Amino acid sequence: MELLVVGGTGTLGRQIVRRAIDSGHSVRCLVRNPRKASFLQEWGAKLMEGDLCDPETLAPALEGVEGLIDAATTRATDSLRIREVDWEGKVALIQAAKAANIQRYVFLSILDAEKFPNVPLMEIKHCTELFLAESGIPYTILRPCGFMQGLIGQYAVPILDNQLVWITGAGAAIAYMDTIDIAKIAVRALETPEAANQTYPVVGPRAWGAYEIIRLCERLAGQTAKTARLELPILRLIRRVTRFFQWGQNVADRLTFAEVLASDRPLDAPMEPVYQVLELDPADTTTLEAYLQEYFTRIMAKLKEIGYEKEKEKKRRKQKAKAGKK
Repeated sequence: MELLVVGGTGTLGRQIVRRAIDSGHSVRCLVRNPRKASFLQEWGAKLMEGDLCDPETLAPALEGVEGLIDAATTRATDSLRIREVDWEGKVALIQAAKAANIQRYVFLSILDAEKFPNVPLMEIKHCTELFLAESGIPYTILRPCGFMQGLIGQYAVPILDNQLVWITGAGAAIAYMDTIDIAKIAVRALETPEAANQTYPVVGPRAWGAYEIIRLCERLAGQTAKTARLELPILRLIRRVTRFFQWGQNVADRLTFAEVLASDRPLDAPMEPVYQVLELDPADTTTLEAYLQEYFTRIMAKLKEIGYEKEKEKKRRKQKAKAGKK
C-alpha cells in the first residue's frame, strides 16, 4: 500500500514508519524539515516536505496515496499552539485526504478524550475524532494513553542520577504501552478491513500508578528514589502565569493535562476485542516489567563498563607517575 505517515519523526511516528516499511508498504513521510528526518529516508521512506499549518503543501504529499497514519501532535517545546496543529492542521489534513480519495485514515488520539472537555489537548483530540468520523473517509481511531518510552526520563534516569522524581498528586494509574507495540497495532489496523470505521483503545497489559513504577525502578536499579509531590494547585498557578506570555501558551495548554494525570480515574480499557479483530497475540505485547528490565540491564552494564574504563585509566596514570619518579 502507498502510505503517508504524518508525525514520522516523533517517538511513536518513527516506530510506525519502521513497522510499515518492514511490513512491505511504500512509505512517505510528511516532514517540515527534511534534514532532521534524514534517518527516515535511510530506513527507506520517501520524505515529502510539508506542514499541517500550510494546507497547500498537503495535496502534493497525498497524491497517489491509499492509506494515511496520523501520529502528529504538538510538543511542549513547539512555538505553535495545540489548536493550530492538533485542530486547524488536522482539519486541513482530513479535508485534503478526502479530496485525495484516501482509502483508510488511521488517527492516533488519546484514551478517554471525551471525558476531559476542560483539558485543551483532550477536547481537541475528541473534536478531531468526530470530524474524521463525519468526513466520509474510512477511518480507524486508536486511543493510546501513555508511552513506556516516556517513563525513562520521568522515573529511571532521575533514580539512577540520584535526582528528585516529581509526582503529581496521587496520580492516575496508566496502562502504558511500548511504542513498538502501538506501531504494530496501527499498521495492522490499516491492513484490516474489519477495523474500518472503528475506534479502539490501545493500552498495555495493566495500569500502573506512579509509586508502583518507582518501586519497580528501585528494585531494578538497586537504588532508593528521592520523590517530591507537585500538588495540582501549584501546577494551576504555574499555568495561569505562563499564559501571560506568548512563549508560554503551548506550555500552559500542556500543563492543563496534569488534570488528567492527577485524577483518580485509571487510564485503562479491555484489549481482548482489539487483539481478536486484528489477529494479534496479546502475549507478544511488552510488559512494563520487561521493558524496564531491559533498560536497566543495558544501562547498568554500560555504567559498569564506564567505571571499569575509568578505573583502568586511573591505574595507568598511577603507574606512569611511579615510572616518572624513578
